[in-house]
Amino acid sequence: MKMFMYILGIFLFSACPPKNQEHYTKEREKMVREQLVARGIMDKATLNAMRKVERHRLVPEEMRPHSYADSPLPIGSGQTISQPYIVALTTEAIKPRPGMKVLDVGTGSGYQAAVLAEIVDEVYSIEIVEELAYRAKADLAEMGYKNIHVKAGDGYHGWEEHAPFDAIVVAAAPEKIPQPLIDQLKPGGRLVIPVGDNPANQYLRLVEKDKNGKIKERDLLRVRFVPFTRRPPDPQRGR
Repeated sequence: MKMFMYILGIFLFSACPPKNQEHYTKEREKMVREQLVARGIMDKATLNAMRKVERHRLVPEEMRPHSYADSPLPIGSGQTISQPYIVALTTEAIKPRPGMKVLDVGTGSGYQAAVLAEIVDEVYSIEIVEELAYRAKADLAEMGYKNIHVKAGDGYHGWEEHAPFDAIVVAAAPEKIPQPLIDQLKPGGRLVIPVGDNPANQYLRLVEKDKNGKIKERDLLRVRFVPFTRRPPDPQRGR
C-alpha cells in the first residue's frame, strides 16, 4: 500500500505543471483577454499564438514579473521587447496563415518571430545588434522553434537569399521605408513597419503590394519605436 501511494504521489506530482508555469499561463490568458480582444484583435490564429508564446522566457530575468504587462520592456543594448498589443496588431495585419514565408526585421528578443512561427511555415529574422541576435537565436532554439532562422545583419537590405517574402514585419522606425524591403515583398504581400524620424511622430504603416506590383499604403496607428539603425556602408559591396 505504501509503495502504491508513493508511486501515485510521483505520478500526481509529474502530471501537475509547476506553479510558476501555471501562473504565466493565466497571465497570458489575461493579456489576450484584456489587452488584445478588448482592443479589437480578432484573428484566431494571432490570438492563439499570443496565448502560446512564453514571453517571460524572452525577457531578462529581472523583468519576468512584468512579462505580460501592457508595455514594452528593456532587453539590453538599448532595445526593447514590443508591447504585446503591437505584436498582435502587426501579426494580424499581415493576415498570417500556414504556407507563408515571413521576414522579420529587428529580431530583438525574438518575441515577434516566435508569434509568427506559431502560424506561418518559415520566419527569417535579422537583428543588427549581434549580442541580441545570438541570444534570441539560442533562446528560440531552446524553446523548440525549428522554423525560425536568425542572423546578425543590417535589416535595411532584407534577406535577398530567401526573398521574395509573403509578408515582412519591421520592429524599428526608419525615416522612410527601405526600398529593398518593398522589392523583396511578393506581389499580393503585406509589409508592416513603423515610420518616422521623430519618436513623438511615428505611425505603424501597412504597405500592400498588389498582383501587378502597385503599392498602397495606410497608417494603422501612432506608435513609438526605437530608431532603425544602420551599419556603415561596405565599400566592397557599394552600400
